[in-house]
Amino acid sequence: MKVNGWLVNVVLAFRGALAAPSFLTTEETAVALISRALPNAPDGYAPKNVSCPAVRPTVRTAETLSSNETSWLQTRRKKTLSAMKDFFGHVKVGDLDVVGYLDKHANNVSSLPNVGIAVSGGGYRALMNGAGAIKAFDSRTDNASTSGHLGGLLQSATYVAGLSGGSWLLGSIYINNFTTVSSLQTTEPGSVWQFGNSILKGPDTGGIQLLDSASYYKDLADAVQSKVDAQYNTSLTDVWGRALSYQMFNASNGGIDYTWSSIAHTKEFIDGDYPMPLVVADGRKPGQKVIGSNSTVFEFNPWEFGTWDPSIFGFAPLEYLGSSFEGGSLPSNVSCVRGFDNAGFIIGTSSSLFNQFILQLNTTSLPNVLKEVFAKILGHLEQADDDIAIYDPNPFYQYHKETSPYALEPVLDVVDGGEDGQNIPLHPLIQPNRHVDVIFAVDSSADTNNWPNGTSLVATYERSLNTTGIGNGTAFPAIPDQNTFVNLGLNTRPTFFGCNSSNTTGHTPLIVYIPNAPYSALSNVSTFDLSYNDTQRDEIILNGYEVATMANSTRDMNWTACVGCAILSRSFERTNTALPSICTQCFSNYCWNGTTNSTEPNSYYPDSFMNVKIADNAGATLLMPAVLPVVMAVSVIFFGLI
Repeated sequence: MKVNGWLVNVVLAFRGALAAPSFLTTEETAVALISRALPNAPDGYAPKNVSCPAVRPTVRTAETLSSNETSWLQTRRKKTLSAMKDFFGHVKVGDLDVVGYLDKHANNVSSLPNVGIAVSGGGYRALMNGAGAIKAFDSRTDNASTSGHLGGLLQSATYVAGLSGGSWLLGSIYINNFTTVSSLQTTEPGSVWQFGNSILKGPDTGGIQLLDSASYYKDLADAVQSKVDAQYNTSLTDVWGRALSYQMFNASNGGIDYTWSSIAHTKEFIDGDYPMPLVVADGRKPGQKVIGSNSTVFEFNPWEFGTWDPSIFGFAPLEYLGSSFEGGSLPSNVSCVRGFDNAGFIIGTSSSLFNQFILQLNTTSLPNVLKEVFAKILGHLEQADDDIAIYDPNPFYQYHKETSPYALEPVLDVVDGGEDGQNIPLHPLIQPNRHVDVIFAVDSSADTNNWPNGTSLVATYERSLNTTGIGNGTAFPAIPDQNTFVNLGLNTRPTFFGCNSSNTTGHTPLIVYIPNAPYSALSNVSTFDLSYNDTQRDEIILNGYEVATMANSTRDMNWTACVGCAILSRSFERTNTALPSICTQCFSNYCWNGTTNSTEPNSYYPDSFMNVKIADNAGATLLMPAVLPVVMAVSVIFFGLI
């Protein structure tokens, strides 16, 4: 295999000769590990040959759900029934006895609502705004299960999907054993979401930052070097994923030995206590620079990595990525490999926006001498197609070789899941085999002045129209153009799409579109802002909570009832239950009625709905001024630049 030793050399340039201090004390580490997922990688960050199980792993066709998912669903759907009954204990749908309705149909799970949640990409903006929505949906949040709130929606969901910044949110929640957003944003020492220090500086341990940063870079380099030493291809995504882990996972050394597949082995997930996490990324064919609407959309679930798209139409066992599959099976003389699916590498794969960083390079406030150094690094990445996540060996090598454009490639290139325009990870949730009824789509995209304008929904809708190609049988409600979103204000408030399923072709879920908007904070911070103090972080999370709840139903006292109607709508259709009058009113207020206005709108600057605080971020794009002294000092030591 080709090994990118140059990448390690670049990172090694930042290494100090100093011993690395721990980022957690022994006591803190012991406490943190009590509530951890499974650190089950066999050799830290490096993939390692292991004995294969008695039944050797294989790639399966995407014709059906996996046996693992099918079995898990039987357990999970029972838990969602109980959660929905709790949810509808404080969310009233007019005079309808919803709990009685659920009990009436409890013996036929296919009659009951099937809920999905999708959290868009958009860097830390998406993480924080999405966190506010998840916090609002979580019954464990203080006061979230009172009148006017939506606590329990998360517990009622079967699936939660994340992409790019949304995948960071999922990773932080799930790798920390399905913790709460409230716990992640605590200001106590050792808290997880410490965004005041940019990912380029490393964790704040209370010591001398220059020394901490040098140790941090050494740890990143050592991890990547271990993968190189194990003869695996690496790219900047390996460094990026490792760095993300320090901010997202509550474990020493950035949770270096935690894998995404470990989620499937945790007792709570096995028992169906929380929804299935799905992370989305795109495939990029060799030499391809622009990701089109016909790109292959990959998903990572706790058991598998693969795609429903006809370009591959298969899933590989996630735990054994790195194994040399050929034609869907492992040759008898080939060992199994474990540890490739490092949790940070997975969420890093979903957020590989390095081509965007290249475009931003010359707009930063870096001094010229440092620009030149980083330009050489990034220029080499671009030339070598290393601005992607490298999955080597390709698990789909020689698989469906008559039809798959990836079958002849020994290496699979995977990139940020939003590069095809589908910045909301809807693709896994609209698969017919999953029968999702309603999707709460939290959109933090930066379409216009860092606010969303429906572009992601348009992209998913247009893709679904390709019924003979990449669409592969998925169906999606009709979506208007982006100008209509802005002109009609559909991006300033929740909007329902697909309310009447009789007007759609195939099984389409009802989409509850929840766009980022200013309630209590101007949350349209740049995707490339990498540093936020606790106050800024908490203001944006609170704003996300208020967006999801419409300011705790103060903008519309019937908002929670309308959410309840959206959840129940498809179930009502299957059971021939008449819509309650409150639902008719809700659908009149929130469903897009087909009206369009495609004239070019003025520059979009939304009005606020409450007393707005400016969630100002003192950091600059890509590298903040606060980082420059550290980078300059490191440059003096290692590059001899000054």
